Amino acid sequence: MHQFTSLSGPLATLSSWIRRHVSTDRGASLVEYSLLIALIAVVVIASVALFGGSVNNNFSQVASEVTG
Repeated sequence: MHQFTSLSGPLATLSSWIRRHVSTDRGASLVEYSLLIALIAVVVIASVALFGGSVNNNFSQVASEVTG
């Protein structure tokens, strides 16, 4: 397996940023919040995909009843 001995450019910058933030308590909080936001996004997307059509139909029915 090939190991990289030196990184250059954007990859080096990203690697340095990750090492700085993951090795601190602040970095741990950043990772935890990132995971939490990702989980919330997955739940929202799944909910919209699952219930989107039904909710749209209900709102359309209510709107047509309100307008006459």
